[in-house]
Amino acid sequence: MNTGSRLAVALCLAILLSGCAVDRSYGTAPDIEVTDLQTLPEPRGDFIYRIGPQQVLEVEVIGAELLSGKFLTDELGRLQFPLVGMVDVDGKSPNEVARLLAESLRGTYVVDPQVRVVPDNFPVPTISVGGEVERPGSYPAAGAQTLLRIINAAGGLDDFAKLDDILVLREVNGQNYVGLYNMQAIQRGNYEDPVLYPNDIVMVGDSPARRRFQTILQLVPIATAASVIIDRTTR
Repeated sequence: MNTGSRLAVALCLAILLSGCAVDRSYGTAPDIEVTDLQTLPEPRGDFIYRIGPQQVLEVEVIGAELLSGKFLTDELGRLQFPLVGMVDVDGKSPNEVARLLAESLRGTYVVDPQVRVVPDNFPVPTISVGGEVERPGSYPAAGAQTLLRIINAAGGLDDFAKLDDILVLREVNGQNYVGLYNMQAIQRGNYEDPVLYPNDIVMVGDSPARRRFQTILQLVPIATAASVIIDRTTR
């Protein structure tokens, strides 16, 4: 490599190094509090489906076909149901609505009503995966989903993923939590693969050193069959 090429590469490396000072700190925003929790709290009941306005519900009253069918909630989330009248179902779960209708029918119209309520086009609960994975997007949260499994479902980590910078964002009882995980440690069995829940968000961080090294390889003119480049920067 001639002197001009060396100067050009040195200049490019200086520019790259000066632009790669990434803030890897966490929990420093004004409204963020770092806790001593070792695991994220479980969102028990937080992901229960809630009924809203202008929604089609399929209601089945066992043994009473005339009371069964599809019903549309109004703009206030109310349901006009035969014999019962207007019922406020906004924000309630399907099971809660089923119990409410059963209580309204019991004794007067049906001796022991068995009611089933199923929203039309029931949405599949998902987990969102973003950052340095092969196929970012939303993936089904059915079954015992874990961090490793959901990342594998997203095609695995890409070439620039930072293994110790995996974030899981979760809301529990109106409180937002962020967990920081080391994927390599999980893969080696150093600690358990964390369980994920519907509505969790997984973000895989970026490794500036890997991107920098890839850019260096593109910039340096390789004139021989084999070349060795020393990268003295930390990962």
